[in-house]
Amino acid sequence: MTVTHKPPPPVTPDGRYIVVRGRLWRRTNPHLDADRRETLVAELMQARRAVGIAGRSGDTGALAAARARVHAAKVALGERGPVWWSDGAPDQNRRMARNTDYADWYAALEGQN
Repeated sequence: MTVTHKPPPPVTPDGRYIVVRGRLWRRTNPHLDADRRETLVAELMQARRAVGIAGRSGDTGALAAARARVHAAKVALGERGPVWWSDGAPDQNRRMARNTDYADWYAALEGQN
């Protein structure tokens, strides 16, 4: 069996976002030290597993708690909440790339495929 790997998603020129199916998603704060990042990613993965378990069990309280853990981990990683850059550029997280300041870059990227 041949295993094929998808290429990594494109990263905006400033390194702030990845693009998945045309939508911008904020990247993890690159200023986090490696140990802190690893701890937070482990917590995020545990919280995501807890979301799945709670969802399958129908336990709405556990589901809400697990989703809150996911959110807290993502905020700590810099993927949600206050932006991690300091130049005053607005957050364009979750917006379609074609409708953002990255529209020209994204159009050129799409033209390569």
